Amino acid sequence: MAHVTFKGGVFPHKRKRFTREKALEEYRPKGDLVYPLRQHIGGTAVPVVTVGDRVLEGQLLAKASGDISAPVHASVSGTVKAIEPRKTVSGKEILSIVVENDGQYERIPDPEIWPWQEMEASERLRRIRDAGVVGMGGAGFPTHIKLAVRNPKRIRYVLVNGTECEPYMTSDYRRMLESPEELVEGLRIVLSLFERATGIFAIEDNKRDAITAIQLASGSESRMEVRVLETKYPQGAERMLIYACTGAEINSSQLPADAGCIVLNVETLHAIYEALVLGRPVTRRAVTVTGKALKAPKNLLIPIGTSFSELPEAAGGYAKPPKKFVCGGPMRGVAMKSLDVPVTKTVTGFLCMSQDYTDKAGVCIRCGACTEACPIHLLPTKLADAAEAEKEQEFRDMNGMECLGCGSCSFVCPARRMLAPSIQEMRRKLLAQGRR
Repeated sequence: MAHVTFKGGVFPHKRKRFTREKALEEYRPKGDLVYPLRQHIGGTAVPVVTVGDRVLEGQLLAKASGDISAPVHASVSGTVKAIEPRKTVSGKEILSIVVENDGQYERIPDPEIWPWQEMEASERLRRIRDAGVVGMGGAGFPTHIKLAVRNPKRIRYVLVNGTECEPYMTSDYRRMLESPEELVEGLRIVLSLFERATGIFAIEDNKRDAITAIQLASGSESRMEVRVLETKYPQGAERMLIYACTGAEINSSQLPADAGCIVLNVETLHAIYEALVLGRPVTRRAVTVTGKALKAPKNLLIPIGTSFSELPEAAGGYAKPPKKFVCGGPMRGVAMKSLDVPVTKTVTGFLCMSQDYTDKAGVCIRCGACTEACPIHLLPTKLADAAEAEKEQEFRDMNGMECLGCGSCSFVCPARRMLAPSIQEMRRKLLAQGRR
């Protein structure tokens, strides 16, 4: 029987063999920790510490500013060294708290909490908010806002995105394989907020061990199921996942809730579990550190704020001279100009490449491959032409604002045209105009 999917997409080499069998390992940073105060969509967090303060792991460093924001917590013990703008992966400078790591890793005592089943829904949401849980698959939207829908009875599905369709990335796979009971408990917590919803673990068919682990852990749950999806990119894109699992379609102006869905990444669900069951805030996350340039690629549990510059050594050092660094996977990741930037809540992977595959672009041969690959059924080559010529209205008329930015068009282009970056640059420009 064919597994559910969507029309379009591409089939890149998965390259997961480097870390697929590597269990999650704790990593302890050596240098200073840098905590950007905006690691999420929404308002910048407000510092509650000052320079010279000693802090412990798990201690609040900055509180949320308004509803659409998230607090930031210390991931090591040490002394606040500075509060100043620091560069992030995007290249932008963001106000950050710098903590000098004392190497003692003292943490605040775990709070005394009562069973989450005895809490009101509002209290569960408050604890998720106070723990600083955001979308950890890359989007960074504050999770307490996503779960606080106006009419919970309209939510029919809670989709757990376990597809991990990006090549090289395996940290979600390891999380499902190593912590299935915790993920199931996390989904129980979320389903308690939506009495009519079914929880679906959506996992691609190349992750058989994870499918089995989740099926065994959730077997007695009448409101949960595991949905096996075809292994294809971008199966994990929110709109594609919703369509594959429910048949519902939404556009860029709609939210998953408009289709009766809540979508959560595996790592986000685990953070919800830790917040409600253990009373612990987000201080670390699972990250795949991989690539042919490294001697010993790994899956690491990395404290938030750790410098990327430490990660190559954590993965055994270089086997070959690195030619390119990517935050995330090769399809949607961001090429890095510097490693002197911190790991944040939304970092899923770090790729050290021994070759730079950025070739000089040729001329479009009108083959139509990009159109076939586009999961939204757009005309990427025409959109890129309009973007490069700054024809804004033409770009809008061709539904350019619907682009996912998945990069499938660039991947299949025989002329090696960087279609997706051109389209996304125009899309960002138009979105900024709309906000103004």
